[in-house]
Amino acid sequence: MTFVLGLPPCGQETRVIPRLLQMRYHWLKSEKESVRLDQAGITKPVLDSAIAAFILEIIAKHGDPAPRLCNKDPLTIKMGTYVMDLFPNAKFVFMVRDGRATVHSIISRKVTITGFDLTSYRQCMMKWNTAVESMNDQCRELGKDKCLRVPYEQLVLHPRTWMDKVLKFLNISWDDAVLHHQDFINNGIELSKVERSSDQVIKPVNLEALSKWVGHIPDDVIKDMAEIAPMLSVLGYDPYANPPDYGKPDAVVANNTRYIQREKEVWDKKAKEMFNVRWDNSDADAGLDREPSDTTNIT
Repeated sequence: MTFVLGLPPCGQETRVIPRLLQMRYHWLKSEKESVRLDQAGITKPVLDSAIAAFILEIIAKHGDPAPRLCNKDPLTIKMGTYVMDLFPNAKFVFMVRDGRATVHSIISRKVTITGFDLTSYRQCMMKWNTAVESMNDQCRELGKDKCLRVPYEQLVLHPRTWMDKVLKFLNISWDDAVLHHQDFINNGIELSKVERSSDQVIKPVNLEALSKWVGHIPDDVIKDMAEIAPMLSVLGYDPYANPPDYGKPDAVVANNTRYIQREKEVWDKKAKEMFNVRWDNSDADAGLDREPSDTTNIT
């Protein structure tokens, strides 16, 4: 099985897999609960077998049959070593992104994540740092043969180079289709109408999202960025660069960007038509759009 994190062809996020893995973590973290489970005959092998069967069923059945199974639940990698115990042939593609862009996206799109205060860039950057540090530790522990770290910005700037690396890592033959994902939306690739980033995925690879955060983060947070989010430097980002220099894009990406900017009204209309879903306050109050807490350190 191959777990691919953050790439659209994996389909919609299941949301239930990270929750189940976190539940298992809390069950076993509590000595009292562990004893209760053991006394009830729910030993670790029994629990692991049940969890593996659940995950396999969800991934296999929430999309069309395929020779390789793929899952896009970013928080799954926080439990990466455990998932690898369940599925020894699994591989992870760990998509990393400039935390300033990630936090700006979360706040501007009002993506509710348990523990994140959407009124505070400072607090959200600290939460991002904790979560990504845990994920990066898991990826490093899994090793280069099992976990490939892919910088989002470099994938956008140089899609052919990085998709070649991804496919080789997954032992999949090259196919030019991976450079034209937009041609397969609703024609082999189904998107969720309620995932906050789906409106971006319908477009060809472009530069629009790379530096949207510039100018939106408060000055006091910018000043303390290296201290607030040390993982920026660990992942290769300059915490003092505003705007950042991610590099020069391939010609095709630059052309895509100009095309999208020139036809902005057309793309905006297409996004509204494809993702026109009404939300009401009851959904938000019920926490239906929330992910499991990012405050738990999974080892």
